[in-house]
Parts: sequence; C-alpha cells; structure tokens
Amino acid sequence: MTLRNTQYSYRDAQDVPAFSDEGPVCVMDANCALCARSAMWIARNDHRGEFRIVPLQSDLGAALMQHYGLDPDDPNSWLFLEEGRAYSGLDALAHVGRRLGGIWRSLSVVLILPRPVRNVLYRFVARNRYRWFGTANLCFVPDPEVRKRLIK
Repeated sequence: MTLRNTQYSYRDAQDVPAFSDEGPVCVMDANCALCARSAMWIARNDHRGEFRIVPLQSDLGAALMQHYGLDPDDPNSWLFLEEGRAYSGLDALAHVGRRLGGIWRSLSVVLILPRPVRNVLYRFVARNRYRWFGTANLCFVPDPEVRKRLIK
C-alpha cells in the first residue's frame, strides 16, 4: 500500500469534509469484527481520550481514503492519521502502539520487517479477517468509549 499525500494536505482538499483533526484518527472498516475489536482495544488503552474513529463507509472515511490514494471500496484498507501524517497497514498499527504507549510500543517491532513483507503480511490478514473473525457493525458497538470517539 503506497500512500499519496502523506502530510496534512487534506485540510486544503475540497473533496474532504471538514472535521476536527486534533489528535489521532483511525479510519476503519465498520463492517469488520476485527476492526470493531480493534476500536474497543484502542478505546480501553487510550487513557488520554485522544483517539477518534471514522468508519471507512462514511463520507468522511471514503474521502480521506481517496485523498491518500487508497480505495474506500476495499475493506482491506485502513488509515491512521497522526500529527499531520498518514499511515496504513502494519505501519499504522505500529504508530497506534507508539501513541498508546506502555507495552503497546512493542508493536513497533513490525517496522523491522521490510515494507514489502509488512504489506504482504497485512494483506493476508486483511483478506481473511471476515472469515476468521466474522462481521460486526462498528457504529452499533455498545461500548460507550467507542461510541463517543466515532466521527460519522
């Protein structure tokens, strides 16, 4: 996965709806049980309450994905925006771990793998996640910590 425009350039893009981008933002597949669990994991471990979650299927999620050269109709994609930079795949996971801190910083170990290996590994899990983990609806997750972080 190669991102275009990895800097804040969405702020000036007319095709991206305006939103408050203070703090990190995760664009996730709202129909994926793994993504719903990941959103709950982030909410439980984000002690500062900074993270916000945008469903991939929302207008904002689709616009952000397109802006960074990712296919919003490909639920294998996810995007992490932090301090003006965009990350996807295992790179995004590593940066989420760094931001959460503590033991989760250890997720950065995936960055020692060459980028092509990270991309293949991420794609393998992403392609099989519905089969392995099932489906869910992120927007209807009853966890109040997740619900207050959603930007639809």
